[in-house]
Amino acid sequence: MDTPANTLTKYQMVIGGEWVNAASGAYFESDNPYLGQPWALIPRGNAQDADRAVQAARRAFTSGEWPTYNASKRGALLRKLGDLITEKSKFLAEIEVRDNGKLYAEMSAQTAYMAQWYYYFGGLADKIEGAVIPIDKPDTFNFTRHEPLGVIAMIIPWNSPLLLIAWKLAPALAAGNTVVIKPSEYTSASALEFMKLIEAAGFPPGVVNVVTGFGADVGTPLVEHPLVAKVAFTGSDATGTKIYEAAARGLKKVSMELGGKSPNIVFDDAHLDNAVKGVISGIFAATGQTCIAGSRLLVQQSIHDQFVEKLVAFAKTARMGDPMSLDTQVGPVTNKPQFEKILKYLDIAKGEGAQTLLGGAKATRPECGNGWFVEPTIFGGVKNSMRIAQEEVFGPVLSVIPFKDEAEAIAIGNDVVFGLAAGVWTQNMRRAFLMSEKLQAGTVWVNTYRAVSYMSPFGGYKRSGLGRESGQDMIYEYLQTKSVWISTATEVLNPFVIR
Repeated sequence: MDTPANTLTKYQMVIGGEWVNAASGAYFESDNPYLGQPWALIPRGNAQDADRAVQAARRAFTSGEWPTYNASKRGALLRKLGDLITEKSKFLAEIEVRDNGKLYAEMSAQTAYMAQWYYYFGGLADKIEGAVIPIDKPDTFNFTRHEPLGVIAMIIPWNSPLLLIAWKLAPALAAGNTVVIKPSEYTSASALEFMKLIEAAGFPPGVVNVVTGFGADVGTPLVEHPLVAKVAFTGSDATGTKIYEAAARGLKKVSMELGGKSPNIVFDDAHLDNAVKGVISGIFAATGQTCIAGSRLLVQQSIHDQFVEKLVAFAKTARMGDPMSLDTQVGPVTNKPQFEKILKYLDIAKGEGAQTLLGGAKATRPECGNGWFVEPTIFGGVKNSMRIAQEEVFGPVLSVIPFKDEAEAIAIGNDVVFGLAAGVWTQNMRRAFLMSEKLQAGTVWVNTYRAVSYMSPFGGYKRSGLGRESGQDMIYEYLQTKSVWISTATEVLNPFVIR
């Protein structure tokens, strides 16, 4: 996977069905986090490119082929795209690994599975029905219809680009919208490779566009563009707040999946070996670079020492190294700024008095080479008021917090500004239902962790976001409802009085 600096892969953007350079002609480098060096050149777009893409998407929405397609035809295109993704899933996974450093073992499964979103919403496209309302007005027929919003701006993060594109793109296209995708500047290559499949599936020009570049240069102009009807964003709550404010000035619709500081709660009646694996999965899988990371481990006091001992022993066996190797279990951090941020949080935790039970530093293992690796880290002696327990680190860093009983577990679990996910480990069914009800989180897993499906809604409470992704109801996030009134009266009554 090593790419010599003088043979960097050069990409183009896609606007209006054409592969184009940035208006400025500028490029920026995309790094391979395992090697710690660049492997590709990405067009550096600006406001002019953002406008070109939005204009192209608007033309595709209002004229040409796309508006003539009925829902069944849109669904057929989405299912064809799903087939193409299945055929190319391994190649797409390799691009993702090269660009963001996540494990090939995970990404190959992820890119194959993401086809299901296109199958699911492809099948749902022609099953969105309006209603005939038995209205209380005489001589009146009233019905509703669901119509697309228009141009959707999608701003995608760097941790799972193609999967998170699927979560947004599939329902948006099924609903009849057109789209401008702005991938992260750290991981743009996979979105551009994916556009080849959009072309091959037969989507009309301008229905899906990709503009690459930095947030201030491309993201902000997209959010503020008057022809953008909705912004769909996944990323940090800080960036989400800025986008929300900008979208509000244009009265745009938004859906946002933001940060998390999820509790993974282990009770003394849990199957401890399974719980250990669930905690490991929750924080060290994907190198902790996931919004649903179970970064706070809450352990019942009666089993605290025993469980932590088992956990540390298991975590010590984690194999680090080349993410393309199927033996690797923990890969590099995706980009250097995030790598440096995680190291800073390790210092913050130690300064707050947290006890380092494992890791706590940059990885210097020979198999890590010059990549951006952080040792899997477990901190004990953590109080929930500490920054390490309150702020999203987005790395392989776990804080262990003891609790006495259910009430204290609920209180600690909810005592953060986030509410994206939570895990509960217990064999008591009453407790499982109680915890799932009381925890303030959009997703609660019991005796499992990091399970997602195209069938089930996903989203957050509190500062973890607005709206939901996946599941049948998701498509309504990309539709608006129109009420149609038809009078059958033979005479218009008093025109000065509301009917």
